[in-house]
Amino acid sequence: MSKYAVVLAGGFATKYWPISTEKSPKQFTHVYGDGTCIQNTYERLLQYYEKEKIYIVASYSHREIIKEQLSDIDAQNIIYEPFGKGTAPATALAIEYLLQNGADNDSLVAVFPSDHSINNNVEFYNSLDYAYEAANKLSSISTIGLTPDRPVTQYGYIQVNTADAHSNIGKSNVFKCETFAEKPDEGTAIRFVESGDFLWNSGIFVCKVSTFKQSYKKYLPEYYEGINSVFEYYNTNEYVEKLNYHYKQINPISLDYGILEKASNVVCIKGEFTWSDLGNWDELYRIQLKDANNNVLLGDIISIDNKNCLVNSSGKLIALVGVEDLIVIDSGGTTLICKRGEADRVQEIVDFLRRNHINKYL
Repeated sequence: MSKYAVVLAGGFATKYWPISTEKSPKQFTHVYGDGTCIQNTYERLLQYYEKEKIYIVASYSHREIIKEQLSDIDAQNIIYEPFGKGTAPATALAIEYLLQNGADNDSLVAVFPSDHSINNNVEFYNSLDYAYEAANKLSSISTIGLTPDRPVTQYGYIQVNTADAHSNIGKSNVFKCETFAEKPDEGTAIRFVESGDFLWNSGIFVCKVSTFKQSYKKYLPEYYEGINSVFEYYNTNEYVEKLNYHYKQINPISLDYGILEKASNVVCIKGEFTWSDLGNWDELYRIQLKDANNNVLLGDIISIDNKNCLVNSSGKLIALVGVEDLIVIDSGGTTLICKRGEADRVQEIVDFLRRNHINKYL
């Protein structure tokens, strides 16, 4: 049973502006842990996979930063997109690429986000074992969910049928998926947590190559046919041109929306590891160690009588006196000041810059 890992490293996390920019998005920045997000993800997977079985999907415009941050990865293990079009096209591209580079229809592939935080690696690897086993035995798409400990509106949720557990896999922690829900409002999130049958969606999926292909053919036929036509030109001078043309024709779509919400063969492994999607500055504040005044101070900071603040400087001295509940981020000559609890609205700044074509800050 050949196991592959695909790390999706495209996209631009707008809620981490100004550290996350189009030239250097969140996955290539140091947010939490020892390295950048993608370095932390890659090092975690190296403890589970053979190096040659780990592939990265990234935008061609980030080829230099990929080579710099993952200097030991082979060039053939980097799959370039012309530009981001969502997780469904990126995964379809990766599957066909793997088939051209040693995988077959019985190979098993796990798809990972590149910018999440995971602790308790042993439990994480156990969950992967169960996900692979379920994908192989049940010909299912296996997801990994985490038990919510609070109502978070920024996460996706998976409703599982706790009465329909596969007792021969994963100590009965493998359940049939009923529904997927994206970023509910606060009241709905509270109901999800109280119900006991909703899990946080980690964004990790495991499946046989053949099952992925069947799912694309059934639920996203235009994507399936388009990427297959592109790979007729693989290893020719026309491949890049055909791939660019295909990406220009298709609409952005996520794997969740395009396939998982429609498929009937989706199961969920209940993970026991600690996980965060590091979705915005509020989430980073929540998981970081704090000082006696509940501040998170990263970089060159002078803090006098401040409480409940996140301050992050990339080189400039930042001094604060007598403030509370602020997020202050300095990066590359740009400064963000935001009230804690409002970090999702940072995306509005990026939208403003785009609308007004102020591209030098993006």
